[in-house]
Amino acid sequence: MKTGSSVWLANNGYRLGGVLGYPLLWAILQYRKHKGKEERGRIGERFGRSGRIRPDGPLVWVHAASVGETLAVTQLIEEIRGCGLSILLTTGTVTSARLAAERFGDDVIHQYVPIDAIPAVSRFLDYWRPDLAVNVETEVWPVTIGELARRKIAQIIVNGRISDRSFERWMHRRELARSLFSRFSLVMAQTDLDAERFSDLGALHVTVTGNLKVDRDAPPADDHLVRTLREAIGERPVWAAISTFDGEEKIAADVHVALRGKHRGLLTVIVPRHPDRGDVLAGLFAAKGLNVCRRSLGEIPVEETDILLGDTMGDMGLYLRLTEIAFVGRSLVAKGGQNPLEPAMLGAAVITGPYIDNFRDTYRQLRQRGAVRTVEGPEALMQSVDFLLSDRDARGLMISAGYAGVRDMRGALIKTMKGMERFLAPLRLEARFFARPRPVPEKKRTVNIKDKIASQDLRKALR
Repeated sequence: MKTGSSVWLANNGYRLGGVLGYPLLWAILQYRKHKGKEERGRIGERFGRSGRIRPDGPLVWVHAASVGETLAVTQLIEEIRGCGLSILLTTGTVTSARLAAERFGDDVIHQYVPIDAIPAVSRFLDYWRPDLAVNVETEVWPVTIGELARRKIAQIIVNGRISDRSFERWMHRRELARSLFSRFSLVMAQTDLDAERFSDLGALHVTVTGNLKVDRDAPPADDHLVRTLREAIGERPVWAAISTFDGEEKIAADVHVALRGKHRGLLTVIVPRHPDRGDVLAGLFAAKGLNVCRRSLGEIPVEETDILLGDTMGDMGLYLRLTEIAFVGRSLVAKGGQNPLEPAMLGAAVITGPYIDNFRDTYRQLRQRGAVRTVEGPEALMQSVDFLLSDRDARGLMISAGYAGVRDMRGALIKTMKGMERFLAPLRLEARFFARPRPVPEKKRTVNIKDKIASQDLRKALR
């Protein structure tokens, strides 16, 4: 079979599958709601329905899959809003929806992203009529990409990255990848390697702008709560294991047991990547004879506390302000790693395992500065934590190196806005027509025929 036919069958088979399976999606989403993975009362948004009113004028649709992507584009969204443009932000998780509400309030419209099936996507696009679609990092939804292209709505990728695993999968379906990635008007990648991969997969216009996560502010924390916890901890030695995955919490607890005899009063802060595992982890630590303080219960550590369990969402800024040593998880027992920028921003010496493929370039730049220690296993982690707890000067050098590394990596926001300029400029111009004062009801307003023609021509050009 010819390659073109294979791509046609793959694309249309996917679309047909979405149509045929559409009736089953309601049951699937209801099940997800029961598991807490969908928000009660907003299931309709997954099918492209909305109770929100579309604002007048140009609308920029920004899609961020989850919490990390939403945090990455927070300042970019504010920059676009500063151009006088309305923002529709879609995400796919309950936690990211809560984050969007906290960060933007009513200034940005939030919706759950529609399922990638023709009826839902068409209904969504018919209602919202976006003038520009911005995809954060890389979420490739064939139906959505195809419908945007059919409607001649420009699609761009910001903060683009492709993991080793994703790249390998796409390379096995290279022609299909080319048919999808070639539809993006612009891809702004985080690194040279990401840019090369996007080009290999068919993207036609690719540039390197850096990582937007470096340009955002450090995660916030309630000052009163920080002071309360610091006073409760006092002069005790503290280290943290953050963004941990299953298996890494046990390792962190074992490190605590091994070191508490040498470092009297040692407090270990453990922040799981998925806070809903709090009950299981509390039981695990208790079975080891450890005294656990849970933030989800509003508990404050006391002298006997061994583990401060950070089983809450959105409080990373709080936990990192309690320590100068942070092991970043998903790097010892799970592959991919997690972002080390937040601990580096907030003055922590960073420790990681060897599996950091998703953040390879970020770690490389921090490591060049001397801000990161890489450990191969539990024993090496224990030794590194012991060393950094014992040597204040070595810890201080790593912290200073982390600050310098973050400073060196900044600048992605400016580059991204510059790259988007040719897409935003005509929308800013169109927005001025909608920003004009409404006509006074008592007087009949004469329409300026030149303005009317210019506005019509502009809208045609934008399509």
